[in-house]
Amino acid sequence: MTWLRTRLTIKVSGKPWLLAIDLGTGGPKTGAVSLTGDLLGHALGPVRTRYLPDGGALQDTSEWWTRIGDGVRSLMASKVADPSDLVGVGITGQWGSTVPVGADGFAVGDCRLWSDTRGGRFSSKVMGGGPISLFGYSPGNMVRWIQITGGAPSPNGADPLGHELYLRNCEPDVYTRSHTLLEPLDYIGLRFTGRTAATPASMILSWLTDNRPGAPVKYVPALVARSGRDRARLPELLPTGTVLGSILPRVAEELGVPAGVPVVAGVPDLHTAFIGSGAVAPFEAHITISTTAWIGCEVPFKRTDVIHQMASVPGLRPGAYLVANNHETAGLCLEWLRDSILGPDDGLAEAWTAAYDDLMTVAARAPAGAGGVVFTPWLKGERTPVEDRTLRGAFLNVSLTTDRARIVRALLEGVAFNARWLLDAVEGFVRRPLPVLRILGGGASSDLWCQIHADILGRRIERVADPMYTNLRGVALFAAMSLGKISLDDVRGLVRVTTTFEPDPGARAIYGPMYAEYKRLYSRLHGMYSRLNARQD
Repeated sequence: MTWLRTRLTIKVSGKPWLLAIDLGTGGPKTGAVSLTGDLLGHALGPVRTRYLPDGGALQDTSEWWTRIGDGVRSLMASKVADPSDLVGVGITGQWGSTVPVGADGFAVGDCRLWSDTRGGRFSSKVMGGGPISLFGYSPGNMVRWIQITGGAPSPNGADPLGHELYLRNCEPDVYTRSHTLLEPLDYIGLRFTGRTAATPASMILSWLTDNRPGAPVKYVPALVARSGRDRARLPELLPTGTVLGSILPRVAEELGVPAGVPVVAGVPDLHTAFIGSGAVAPFEAHITISTTAWIGCEVPFKRTDVIHQMASVPGLRPGAYLVANNHETAGLCLEWLRDSILGPDDGLAEAWTAAYDDLMTVAARAPAGAGGVVFTPWLKGERTPVEDRTLRGAFLNVSLTTDRARIVRALLEGVAFNARWLLDAVEGFVRRPLPVLRILGGGASSDLWCQIHADILGRRIERVADPMYTNLRGVALFAAMSLGKISLDDVRGLVRVTTTFEPDPGARAIYGPMYAEYKRLYSRLHGMYSRLNARQD
C-alpha cells in the first residue's frame, strides 16, 4: 500500500497555526492550518477496511495512529510551520463507529465502522420489540427517543448500539476486556491527551443525550436503560468545544511537536464540513461527496423525519441545529469501480489500473446521460432518504454499445441522481428551496463531477478551495473557535470559493426524464433486493 501523499506550501514563519486531524473512512488526513484558514500543508495516509460476508466492516486502529504520526512528522520535517507556533489541535472524522478500549487507554479490538450491520438482529429486538412496529421501532421507543433526542438508534445495527450488542453477544472476550466504547475521534483524543471523554456532538448517533434547547450535558438514564447500553462503558461527557487536555509529553516527543498544547474534544465531520464550507448562515447549504455523501445546513429548529431518516442535531450556536442525513456510498462507488471492476488485482493480463483523474478523463468522453445507462449507488444499502440495508448497486439499461466511458460516466451520474433524491427530501425537511450548494470532499476535486451535480440537481454549485481537505480547515477553525481565537461569524470571510458551476440547459433536458425514472427504481426494485439479500443485510 502506498502511504503518505503530501502537499506542502511555503512556511509562514512566526504565525500561529493549528494541527488538524480528519479521520475519514479512507484514512486520516493530517494538516497544518493557520488561524485564517490557510492550509499550509497536509498529508494523507490510506487505511484498509475489511468488509466481511456477514455485514462486518472493520479497521485496525493501530493503522490510524501510525498514519497520523507519519503525517505529523512529515509536516514538521517539511518546515511548513514552526512547532513552537502550534496553538492547538482539532480532531474530526467519521462517526457512528465504535472502538473497544481497555483500561490502559488502548484499543482491545478493531473499530466497528458505521457500516457494520452485524448487530442488527439484536438492535431490532431492542428497538422494535412488541406486537406493533413502525419503521422498525415500537411506538413507545419512537415517541420517547424522538421527543428527547430527535433521533433513535437504528434497528438495523449500523451504529454504536448495534456494535455494543454484537460485541456482548458474539465477541464476549473483546467485550469483557473493554473498559469504554468510544467513537473514533474520541479515541484519537484519548491517544493525544490520556483522557477518556466524549461530547454530545461526538455521541449523536448513540442517541443517549437530551438534545432539546437548554438541556444539561448528560446522558438520559431512561434512554440508556431502554437501549440496553452499559452505562459503565459510556465515556465521560463534556460540553462540545471543551478542551479535552494537553498533548502528553510522550506523544509530543513521538510526533515532534511541543508538549502541553491544548487538544479540543473532537466533533463529527458533519460539523466541520459546515464550518469548512463557509456557508454558516441559516439555510445556507453544502453537499459533501466523500466516501459517503450528505447535504447539510444550519436550521433554527429541532425536527425529525422518520420516513426519510433525517433529523436536525445540535449545532454550534445556541438554539441552532444542523441537518443530518447520509448516503452510504458515494466516492466509495468510484473506488469500487476502479479497484474491483476495471482494474482488479486478479492476475489477468488485461487488468487496467488508473488514477481517479484518469477515470474522469474517460468519463468525459461519454455524452451526458451515458447513452441511457443508469447506475444505482447502493453498494452498502442506503440510509437516507430510505433506510434499507438490503439495497444493492446496479447498472441498468446496458447494451452492446455501452463502453467503459459510459459505465464510468453513468456511475458519476448515479451518485448525482442519488444526491438529487436526497435534495428533494432535504428541501422538504427545511420547507424551502436551497438554490446554492457549496460542494466539498474528494469528489468535488473533479470539474466534471461538479458540473454533473449542477446539471442534475439544477442548482448553482460553488466549490471551495482545497475541497478534499475541507474538514481539515473546518476542524482547525473549530479548534480556534473553541480556544477563543475566532468566532463562527468570522468563518465566512476565511473560506474562499474558487469555481462556480451553473446548470447547463442542454444537459438538464437529458437528465430530467432520467431522474424521473431514477425516482421510480426504489419502489420497483426494493422487493427483489429484500428477497435476495434478507440474510446478508
